Amino acid sequence: MEHLKGKRAIVTGVSKGIGLEMARQLLDAGVEVAGWSRSQPELMDDHFHFIETDVADFDSVASAYRESVSRMGSEIHILINNAGYGVMGPVDELNVEDWKGMFDVNVHGLMYCTKMVVPQMKKMDQGHIVNISSIAGLNGVKNMSGYVATKHAVRGFGHSLMMELRDWGIKVTNVYPGSIKTGFFDQIDSIAANDNMMRPEDVAKSVIDLLNTHPNYLPVDLELRPLRPKGKQ
Repeated sequence: MEHLKGKRAIVTGVSKGIGLEMARQLLDAGVEVAGWSRSQPELMDDHFHFIETDVADFDSVASAYRESVSRMGSEIHILINNAGYGVMGPVDELNVEDWKGMFDVNVHGLMYCTKMVVPQMKKMDQGHIVNISSIAGLNGVKNMSGYVATKHAVRGFGHSLMMELRDWGIKVTNVYPGSIKTGFFDQIDSIAANDNMMRPEDVAKSVIDLLNTHPNYLPVDLELRPLRPKGKQ
């Protein structure tokens, strides 16, 4: 953890789930954290700065970045692009506004946040951008075409960004978690959150391990799945 101590991070989608666990574990590792989300998390720490942010709105992201720099200083070492959501349903029944909304948050918002941190990371000749994607970014899933499309976009963006930024000393890693015990599954009638799903804190720990890798070691993709998603057969 000494590698992370004293660094500064921005974590999006910090109100719950993986984002909240990421903020907690980064703080435990000695990292100062700016947490961006639309609602405030249940987290109090002298080194945690909550900034209300709508990542789908570029002006909101730009304002949040300025506020983060004002509170923590200009050197942001880590960006965790975690904010995202999904709406399920057959494509012919999917609301067009829901489709656009998923792309605004999951894809456009991710680009906006990345765009803000890259110039200073280039000046620092270091940085690590972690995109929390999904197993849905590697496969097709019935009745999840909109969400799946956004996560495939994240995969392509992350791979292209990695090639673009590696010569600047900036790492870019895509993480593809499988089923996790969060509220994401509450809206899906055929799926219920259960003890065989992964825990947000375990996914966050895997990301911490990524951030602790040797400076010359570039992890590009990390796929995470529960061992027995349906329990012992």
